[in-house]
Amino acid sequence: MTRLLILNATVVNEGELSEKDILIKDGRIERIDDYLAGQAADIELDAKGNAVLPGMIDDQVHFREPGLTHKGNIFSESRAAVAGGITSVMEMPNTQPPTTTSALLAEKFNLAASNAFANYSFYLGATNDNLEEIKGVDPLSCCGVKAFLGASTGSLLVDDPVSLERLFTHAPILVATHCEDTPRIIENERKFRQQYGEKVPVSCHPHIRDTEACYRSSAMAVELAEKCGTQLHLLHLSTEKEVSLLSGGPVETKQITAEVCVHHLFFSDKDYEAQGTRIKCNPAIKTIDDRNALIQAMVDNKIDVVATDHAPHTLAEKQRPYFKAPSGIPLVQHALPSLLEHYHAGRFSLSLIAEKAAHNPAKRFQLKGRGFVREGYWADLVIIDIKRPYRVHQGNILYACNWSPFEDYVFKSTIMTTIVSGHIAYHQGKVHPRPKGMQLQFDR
Repeated sequence: MTRLLILNATVVNEGELSEKDILIKDGRIERIDDYLAGQAADIELDAKGNAVLPGMIDDQVHFREPGLTHKGNIFSESRAAVAGGITSVMEMPNTQPPTTTSALLAEKFNLAASNAFANYSFYLGATNDNLEEIKGVDPLSCCGVKAFLGASTGSLLVDDPVSLERLFTHAPILVATHCEDTPRIIENERKFRQQYGEKVPVSCHPHIRDTEACYRSSAMAVELAEKCGTQLHLLHLSTEKEVSLLSGGPVETKQITAEVCVHHLFFSDKDYEAQGTRIKCNPAIKTIDDRNALIQAMVDNKIDVVATDHAPHTLAEKQRPYFKAPSGIPLVQHALPSLLEHYHAGRFSLSLIAEKAAHNPAKRFQLKGRGFVREGYWADLVIIDIKRPYRVHQGNILYACNWSPFEDYVFKSTIMTTIVSGHIAYHQGKVHPRPKGMQLQFDR
């Protein structure tokens, strides 16, 4: 391993900004001090004028491997992730086949071992009948159990009340949930088909997958978790009403936590006219009032974690009519730059971004040695030029699907360098050719 020295950095960590140098050895942060110039190092990076944050830990991505690799794969999407300042990812089970057994989970870890640019872990998917698999999961390597409580396809749907209560009672690790009420969605679809036939406009998406569909399911999950003592993590909240289910305070004191995704903080229903099905996702992007409430819930510590729900599809798939266009958006390359737009607008501090994107995911999932700029911790860092604009265009999009809802948008900040476990994975527009992501470990 090389010795890497970062000089003149504005370090953003644990609520403070400080001018520091950082010495990295054997993948870990060996020393943080005011002046380390002259220390022996194989590589020096001058970060003068730039911010250094712990790399973003994305607790919700869909990299499509195995089985859906025409949309993306572990190699392509983790490559895009490190270009966006994401150093660790937790990948979802809705692949083909779905990751619902320990054997299939092991296969994913084997795939990632030589193909992941970012550090990685994988969720085990819950079904109505795989409780024994869930009971036997290794809590030191698997990030969590993913439960679709509605609006899913195939076997990845826990809709039997008895199975759901057993899952919430016996899961040995955190349960992360997708909450939308299927009967409500089906009824709404029926109403809009009566009005439009099969030519329902995409602008109706937030009315089909509406506030009530989200709230009913999230409220049910919260009630059940309180009854069963479950460590519950509500994924991708999208409505103001759901915020009422949450409490404030430090993430480490909570039994029930919540995540918001960057697109629900950035877009609103006003964007469907320009973006169309490109921003069709589940749960749906909703109103400006919902977006503002989610932003405020981040500030109030009611929402604990920010992530992406990165979910690539080919552009041809996304351009199909509303009912046939799949839901999901490619986001990992542009998630952190989109969060920094809130910094420039005065809504989020850099410390808040570090807390929600790195510190809190590390705490909530009990990651071992990651998520902070601390001596002895793995060096997962992102260097950001806060004042350097960055325009998204097809030539610099790294997703396998080669499109982004941010195309032609000019971000006010640029990701300069991403360091993954002490390795420079991305630097000044170029990704290192060799993936060196490591399997995440958990301190449970």
